[in-house]
Amino acid sequence: MGKALKSGFQISRRNRLLLLVLATVACCALAVAGAVAAIFTPLVFDAPGALVNPVAWLGFVLAAGFWIVCLLAPLRAWIEWKRGREPIAWAAMAAPLAWAAVTMAVLQFVPA
Repeated sequence: MGKALKSGFQISRRNRLLLLVLATVACCALAVAGAVAAIFTPLVFDAPGALVNPVAWLGFVLAAGFWIVCLLAPLRAWIEWKRGREPIAWAAMAAPLAWAAVTMAVLQFVPA
């Protein structure tokens, strides 16, 4: 039964390296988009009373920090890759996606 459930298929190290390079390029592209979005983050305080709203501040910090996470995640991933800790490297590359999901969820609750 165990043999039937596991195919034994594994991606070669060379292909995993190629995927990490592609993920790094994608993170750099997202960092550019995040930097442009960071310019507009003060707009979350346009609504009356938003300056004292903790959700608006959380949305501001998350949106402003997204581009930084997009730059630091590949750096951390490559450090972990060189140390031979591939699962941690892939977790680091997933950090911008998780950060973006949390940012989008929080920004839904910022008053308009």
